[in-house]
Amino acid sequence: MTSTDEGRALRFSEVQAEVEAGEGLADWRMMFQTLETRFATGDFARGLELVARVGGVAGEVGHTPELDLRATTLHVRLISRDVFGVTRRDLALARAISEVAGELGISADPAAVEIVELALDTPELTEVKPFWRAVLGYSDHPLHDAEVRDLAGNGPALWFQRTEPHDTPRQRFHLDVRVAPELVAPRTEAALAAGGRLVSDEHAPAFIVLADPQGNQVCLTTGLGRD
Repeated sequence: MTSTDEGRALRFSEVQAEVEAGEGLADWRMMFQTLETRFATGDFARGLELVARVGGVAGEVGHTPELDLRATTLHVRLISRDVFGVTRRDLALARAISEVAGELGISADPAAVEIVELALDTPELTEVKPFWRAVLGYSDHPLHDAEVRDLAGNGPALWFQRTEPHDTPRQRFHLDVRVAPELVAPRTEAALAAGGRLVSDEHAPAFIVLADPQGNQVCLTTGLGRD
């Protein structure tokens, strides 16, 4: 493996193949530009112990994780921000983190991983994007012009979906809920049981469109079928 390959942003399908192959990545889920999991620590003291061990392996690997420690959980996000994606460095660190968590008897709960995004339908993004970037204190996405992000924190991304000009009250905001592929079916079943309806599965498995009883729409999205 060359140093160039080690620092290359991997495609979703490349990482997904290694996750599904069980090559030390069963705890993790690829979430477009990040690799994430959540560990069920049980209490804060064990969480601190895991953080300390993660810090140690991060130093050995020479890569930095993004950690969110709560009372009974530790959420770990891995990304190589120099290329704004997941690289071989992230995969190596993920495997090392899972190993130390296993040594401590701490289990991962990858099904808890999700990212909520906001999408604004607009016929012309250049007209509205500067306002939203300013009012949210966000930055331009490093790779995609039609998106602004909280690069320094964990606020939901806002992206702009092109649509035909229209008069209100047509819906303009909808939610994109990004989940691991295996969660789409149970989430859909639960939504339908709660009175929702399937609007479209034309673009599955990349995304499906659901609507609540009043017609407000949401997309359940995955990385499958995108590359």
